[in-house]
Amino acid sequence: MSIRSSWVLLALVTAGAAQAGSAPGGSSASSRFCDRQQPLTASQQDRVLRFAAVVRNELAAGDDGSAVLISRSGLDLSRFRIRYSHAAIAWRSEAGEWSARQLYYACDESRPRIYDQGIAGFAMGIDNPALGYISMVRLPAPAAQALRQASQDRSLALHLLAANYSANAYAYSLRYQNCNQWLVELFAAAMGQLADGDDLRQRAQLWLGQAGYAPEPVDVGSHALMFAANFVPLLHLDDHPEDDRFAMKLKVSLPSSIEAFLQEQLPGSERIELCHDARQVVVHRGWTPIADGCRPSAGDRVVPLD
Repeated sequence: MSIRSSWVLLALVTAGAAQAGSAPGGSSASSRFCDRQQPLTASQQDRVLRFAAVVRNELAAGDDGSAVLISRSGLDLSRFRIRYSHAAIAWRSEAGEWSARQLYYACDESRPRIYDQGIAGFAMGIDNPALGYISMVRLPAPAAQALRQASQDRSLALHLLAANYSANAYAYSLRYQNCNQWLVELFAAAMGQLADGDDLRQRAQLWLGQAGYAPEPVDVGSHALMFAANFVPLLHLDDHPEDDRFAMKLKVSLPSSIEAFLQEQLPGSERIELCHDARQVVVHRGWTPIADGCRPSAGDRVVPLD
């Protein structure tokens, strides 16, 4: 399920909008923003499944399958020069199956939850079936193992889960949380070896601040979009500093900021970016972004889809 829009989308794209789970006719006040995306045609579904198979193969090719940061393009955020909106922890079970553990907003329950999803389902969360992007960051083995252990610790993961969801949550407030904020706080708990407890979110944010985590501000660029937050469920401004609101630059955790932070904290990390269009999958390695429009560059691997 995805957060939808028209003009509402322009407000939601200021943040890492998580996938939302909602039963038809859910009673949540925000349920009208959590309708299902348009169903895929048979050819579109085949293309996305084949894309997901290439993603799984890249995950499996890693030396250590403990945990990988994985992000997808969801909503079209190109207006804000943002490619990726939603991140998760990909991990492999003892049976060899890969899943993406993530925060999502359960519309029918009006609350955020932690959710495991197969890689194919994760890929199908990309709004545009004709052009999709997935990025993954492999961490050095000790960090990957620590992150996996933290993500599998039910009590710790839930103590990091805020009661209130906001798609554009301020990165250094305990009032709300979005999907990417839960993930970066989980990383802090793992890397900082933070003890479990009711105040874990506060200590995780303290660790992030001391480590220099500084999300790149999202330039909203429109008073109309800022004003829309007063009327759109799942959007809030009351957690953002006054100076940021006046400047229309919101410090929200997005996959790009998390990736940059991991690159700085863990220099041995490896980034792989994949995309697909109607004809091919492109696999691009390195910290420079893949070309817009899923165009391969020198050294990229191309997997035909037709």
